Amino acid sequence: MKINPSNKANQFEESVIREMSRVAKQYNAINLAQGFPDFPAPDFIKKYAVEAIEADINQYAVTWGSQSIREAIADKYSNLYNLKYNPEREITVCCGSTESMIASLMGTVNEGEEIIIFEPFYENYGPDAILSGAKPVFINLKAPDFTFTEDDLKKVFNKNTKAIIINTPHNPTGKVFSYQELLLIAKYCKEFDVLAITDEIYEHILYTDKPHIPIATIEGMKDRSIIINGISKTFSVTGWRIGYILAAESLSSGIRKVHDFLTVGAPAPLQEGAAKALRVGNDYYLQLKDFYFRRRDMMLKALRDVGFSCIAPEGAYYIMTSFENFGFDNDIKFTEHLIKDIGIAVVPGSSFYRKDAEDKSKFVRFCFCKKEDTLNRAIEKLQKLSK
Repeated sequence: MKINPSNKANQFEESVIREMSRVAKQYNAINLAQGFPDFPAPDFIKKYAVEAIEADINQYAVTWGSQSIREAIADKYSNLYNLKYNPEREITVCCGSTESMIASLMGTVNEGEEIIIFEPFYENYGPDAILSGAKPVFINLKAPDFTFTEDDLKKVFNKNTKAIIINTPHNPTGKVFSYQELLLIAKYCKEFDVLAITDEIYEHILYTDKPHIPIATIEGMKDRSIIINGISKTFSVTGWRIGYILAAESLSSGIRKVHDFLTVGAPAPLQEGAAKALRVGNDYYLQLKDFYFRRRDMMLKALRDVGFSCIAPEGAYYIMTSFENFGFDNDIKFTEHLIKDIGIAVVPGSSFYRKDAEDKSKFVRFCFCKKEDTLNRAIEKLQKLSK
């Protein structure tokens, strides 16, 4: 029959992360699976959005983003990273960083070209590569430190490589790519004329002295880098769907055309609210770091106390952990046990790996972007595991 899904759609499954949220609701489990906060957004960003709505900013903004938010983004990157982008030609506002990624790939990658993806990876990257007609190629980040070597890069970079996706701070592991690692990636990007597409949505959620470094700041990389970011994680507004892309005009021109026909534009009043929030300054980012640092340490201690082999995240708000001490050899079965018998929903680690990956069933991912009360209730339920 001609009513079957397309060949592309048949190459990937529905989101496991979002499925875990549905299952959590079904079993009334505490949702430590999907990375959205259960606490309010900051008062100031809500106030800015309300002011925009009351000012009747209700119609389409300019397709690639309102003037105010593009200028705010440009100023932020100039002030924090000394990266200069023209808000008229080099910044595009999208419906979340999710659309930013697919628009970037579809706007720059040709059918059959290769995209390098570090594994484990945020689950959207594989389907995004397929939808853009590309061939995904993987580099395994080796546990427990989730490192890679120059030999790993040598094996995958070739004349057919179009782009490499770098997510730092990294979901799901919490790894923050070091300057030396980024320098090594940049070396091969320049040698093989490859784009670096960087997902930097967790840039302000850091726990060590290791800073967040956009690869675009490395010499020779700005014009071959596409920075993807947004306000969802920094301002706890995952439902606002305000993401953005910074890229040279030569790259932005194609990306903007794809964005236009994907979504036309992001919500106009929320863009105005975001524009003002992006100018709040460093004090807010420091408070955000402290806020999540407490939650990270709460969950690390609780998980280790009941027997998990935890890998302490350097950034983002997830803990990737082995469950080898609990008698399960399969992450799906262990996840089902946690939801049905313990009352906590997590994400099985295999959703962050390709189907034939060696490490895919060794881990589960907990998120801790929740109220302390929520985490304390989850910690209490975890005690059942130690018994």
